[in-house]
Amino acid sequence: MDLERNRKRQAGVTLIEMLVVLAIIGLFAALVGPRMFRRADEAKVTAAKAQMNSFSTALGAYKLDTSQFPSTDQGLNALRVKPEGLDQWNGPYLPKDIPPDPWGRPYLYKYPGEHGDEPDIISYGADGQPGGDGINADILSWK
Repeated sequence: MDLERNRKRQAGVTLIEMLVVLAIIGLFAALVGPRMFRRADEAKVTAAKAQMNSFSTALGAYKLDTSQFPSTDQGLNALRVKPEGLDQWNGPYLPKDIPPDPWGRPYLYKYPGEHGDEPDIISYGADGQPGGDGINADILSWK
């Protein structure tokens, strides 16, 4: 009987052991968590820049076919759906619908742009507001 009671004691986990394990997990999360979130934010900025490059390539093909860029009113949707009155359109120029930016908001498209003879494409970053620093900085097609 005493042997059986000793085995039951040894098979369990004490409260102190569990608290030590939880403290280690908490320290690990506190040290590693912020670095991982920073990387996620950097990945969203990189994804927005990659999407803008894809739009720029598609807009170049659109201009080769039609001799013009889509107007601001036509927007990036002209890369997927043929605008009325445009006979040389050979699209769609993108394989899928126009995605939102990595923060879930639509990209802003403007042509004629204010920065050269190419269209302006803008994502306002994480905060969705013009300007900002770091993760909230605007992502611009001309930079």
